[in-house]
Amino acid sequence: MPKKRHQPRGLEILYEDKDIIVVDKPAGLLTIGTDNNKTNTAYYKLTDYVRKGNYKSRNRIFIVHRLDQSTSGVLVFAKNEEAKFRLQQEWKDTEKKYVAVVYGQLNKKEDVITSYLAENKAYIVYSTTDTVKGKLAHTAYKVLKESRQFSLLEINLLTGRKNQIRVHLADKGHPVVGDRKYGKPKDAFRRLALHSKSISFKHPATGRQMTFETRMPSYFNELVENQ
Repeated sequence: MPKKRHQPRGLEILYEDKDIIVVDKPAGLLTIGTDNNKTNTAYYKLTDYVRKGNYKSRNRIFIVHRLDQSTSGVLVFAKNEEAKFRLQQEWKDTEKKYVAVVYGQLNKKEDVITSYLAENKAYIVYSTTDTVKGKLAHTAYKVLKESRQFSLLEINLLTGRKNQIRVHLADKGHPVVGDRKYGKPKDAFRRLALHSKSISFKHPATGRQMTFETRMPSYFNELVENQ
């Protein structure tokens, strides 16, 4: 086990071997850097971690998928190019479950939302009928609990398009709580109520089925129970 000082700060490692590293990303942390923020990211923290403080080390990590900065939960990285390639090759068969708190009560308590998603020049993703411009996206959901104002959903991400869950739920008139981009621009809630709860995939080297699950933030239950 590496020395404690090399553990990534603010990032819990759920599992690690020579091929993969799985973490629980907190809300507010970027997956990978932007022009404005290159260091406060999961990628930067984990690169530093695998180098054990030696900046000349050739150890590195590879991006397999991303979570929005405001989304928390399970995030998988590869530790070599072969593992990255295999994971991405099998990504469509990877089971990805989320939990979210949305506004209102949904008429159908279990359903699949389907649309073609495209992105405009302002990086806003939207549903379109243009099958050339858009990419087909499917989001399955089930209502776990509801109150007068909110619903707690379990979501099975059947395709992995950018901002897919947020756009599909907003399309239904039930945006994710705290979503100022696709929901209420002046949403007063402090964080986006969207969490990557579990990921299940075949290990890129052994082929063994692996499942990693995180605890839902207590904030989500509090939202539904207090309203």
